[in-house]
Amino acid sequence: MCGRFAITLPDDAMAALFDAVPANDLPHIPNYNVCPTNQIHAVTSDDGHRRLRPMRWGFIPHWYKTPADGPLLINARAETIAEKPAFRAACRERRCLIPASGFYEWTKDEEGKRLPWYIHPAEGKMLAFAGVWQVWDKGEEPLTTCAIVTTDANKAMSKIHHRMPVVLARNDWAKWLGEEGKGAATLMHAPPEDALAFYRVDPRVNSNRASGPELIEAI
Repeated sequence: MCGRFAITLPDDAMAALFDAVPANDLPHIPNYNVCPTNQIHAVTSDDGHRRLRPMRWGFIPHWYKTPADGPLLINARAETIAEKPAFRAACRERRCLIPASGFYEWTKDEEGKRLPWYIHPAEGKMLAFAGVWQVWDKGEEPLTTCAIVTTDANKAMSKIHHRMPVVLARNDWAKWLGEEGKGAATLMHAPPEDALAFYRVDPRVNSNRASGPELIEAI
């Protein structure tokens, strides 16, 4: 799964990287401890025009009467996304890229204490997670919401966790966004083992209130 990540690249650099027009109301960055229900950055494509826009991390199905009317859907499993009622329409029609500088995962020591790891690109400054999104409009104001697509971990990542986000290579961004026709389903797999690197970080990040660049410093 993916339950926490970091985003540090400035908005203008992110917009240039994804060749997208940035919205005026993007969330504050850097954010070294992005948590579920936070506003995050996402890239969408409409008629070939990309937009960098804010979304609530936590997909809200159309039948929820309130945002808390059911489980918090921050991840969508690649193996079942096309079948699950919550995600199947979004998987066909509303896919997005979710930029991240890196993400966190946890192991446990012999005493059961949670040990956080920071997973980041082996090369480059940015990851692009596969995501799905939709607008929930049963509240006072519409909410644009999203979930990160996850898959079985590759061999390297399986040492830390059995699941991981679908990380898309740059030459696959257009296909995932629907700019190159069909075939997005073929992209929902783990990245090559050498695409990511990881190291232990301070347990301070175990708190969703923690912040600051020291959260991603190796220990």
